[in-house]
Amino acid sequence: MRAYILRRLLLMVPTLVGILLINFVIVQAAPGGPIDRVLAELKGHGVAATARIGGQSGGEVSGEGASRGARGIDPELIAELERLYGFDKPPAERFWEMLKRYARFDFGESFYRDATVLELIGEKLPVSISLGLWTTLLVYLISIPLGIAKAVRDGTPFDVWTSVLVVIGYAIPGFLFAVLLVVVFAGGSFLDWFPLRGLVSENWDALPWPQKILDYFWHITLPVLSMVVGGFAGLTLLTKNSFLDELHKQYVVTARAKGADERRVLFGHVFRNAMLIVVAGFPGAFVGILFTSALLIEVIFSLDGLGLLGFEATVNRDYPVMFGTLYIFTLLGLVLNLVGDLMYTWIDPRIDFETREG
Repeated sequence: MRAYILRRLLLMVPTLVGILLINFVIVQAAPGGPIDRVLAELKGHGVAATARIGGQSGGEVSGEGASRGARGIDPELIAELERLYGFDKPPAERFWEMLKRYARFDFGESFYRDATVLELIGEKLPVSISLGLWTTLLVYLISIPLGIAKAVRDGTPFDVWTSVLVVIGYAIPGFLFAVLLVVVFAGGSFLDWFPLRGLVSENWDALPWPQKILDYFWHITLPVLSMVVGGFAGLTLLTKNSFLDELHKQYVVTARAKGADERRVLFGHVFRNAMLIVVAGFPGAFVGILFTSALLIEVIFSLDGLGLLGFEATVNRDYPVMFGTLYIFTLLGLVLNLVGDLMYTWIDPRIDFETREG
């Protein structure tokens, strides 16, 4: 097992480098950049004008593109801006220096915020982790009992009607359901029961600890609910199908033939084998929920997490924050995927990754 873990850890290095390289190349090809943004503001066009300045590529201003983007701007100012933002070096050299700094978890400073990237990530990460953990926990608490009940009652009206609800929940995008919750419950057009901004109230520090807990859950209810609705469908069907597969195996038939009651058969024999893939997939489910659902939910509910930070960094071409959050998300995903594989061996010792070829 140690050799397998070591191989997986070593494979993380080229995976991280490859993902960073692909995104670095894409950024180089994208129009607009921090220098273009500054030039547009100097020329009175504002941030929105950066997308209309032709000829630039991801913050590197040179040659004819620079003359088009900087028409009427002193070339010395352009050179100074290039030195300020680190674009006075070739892209390959910039990428190599970025890799060396990232190996030390040195992500530099934000172009537009008076803080380092690590400080920004440390400030925003608890919000995203909070959303991801509560959402994943509730998805499992709903999906596992529901999936077991559907497997036991396969083909009954209960199974049919719950399948309809599952399909509806799966079909509704999380962000659309979030907008619906805002309209109905957050002072949109009907009720004003829940707050619309932030993870806690402004006077949260002054509240006694019981009210702090209530205030936290009051703020997080709608965001988590909107993320849960689209997340429980797949896990529910996975749980049901896993239990159905086990219920038709020979050891279940034998246990029933020996007179074991249905509850003992279900939870004493079937549960562990059926739940292997479900429980071991918890880290992967958390990564999926954190990556795919958090961004729009954080924007809609004004939650200052990593999703919103990455979105604002992309809009403002804040490259240190963009690549720093990408690095953290990718590393977190790779580590949690490894944890998921290790959970397989913990739940079922018969699984031996050591025999797999790296």
